[in-house]
Amino acid sequence: LEEGIKVTALPGASACITALVMSGQKTRRFSFEAFLTRDKKERAEVLKEMAKDTRTMVVYEAPHHLSATLKELNEALGDRSVTVCREITKKFEEARKTSLAQAAAFYETETPRGEFVLVIEGKDRKEIRKEEIASWEELSVEEHMALYENRGMDRKEAMKAVAKDRGISKREVYAMLLQPDQSGSH
Repeated sequence: LEEGIKVTALPGASACITALVMSGQKTRRFSFEAFLTRDKKERAEVLKEMAKDTRTMVVYEAPHHLSATLKELNEALGDRSVTVCREITKKFEEARKTSLAQAAAFYETETPRGEFVLVIEGKDRKEIRKEEIASWEELSVEEHMALYENRGMDRKEAMKAVAKDRGISKREVYAMLLQPDQSGSH
């Protein structure tokens, strides 16, 4: 394309799409990570991004790196559902739906053979919301209110924002501001 040459494509075998279809994981939205980089710093950044991704993720891996990669994915993403596909379209084709922890344990004792595609469940949106709420609960209601008021919100707007962040009603926020508990936080 850069040289002005017309480029076209013919549909053909695609391990990414084939593995996604046979995985049993959600297929509506997905990301294709291909082979994870070997550069440690960049790899850590990619894994951090993947940990927050709500889409199904497709990763390629070589047999000699599979065991370590499964352990690393389990540590970075948590014990999510994964389908370990190998030898797609070949005689020993296999799609094993399991968890990252179970897959990592399995390949500690089994020698990986063939080409692998990992299809990993995305992060659950409900879990993300629980984490957001938990992070706000580390602040007292007064501190949370001050955060918004210091940004220029009036008291009513700040109470509405605090209620939304914490997954509670404005009335509950108001009551918490009026009724301090024994420890002095709300």
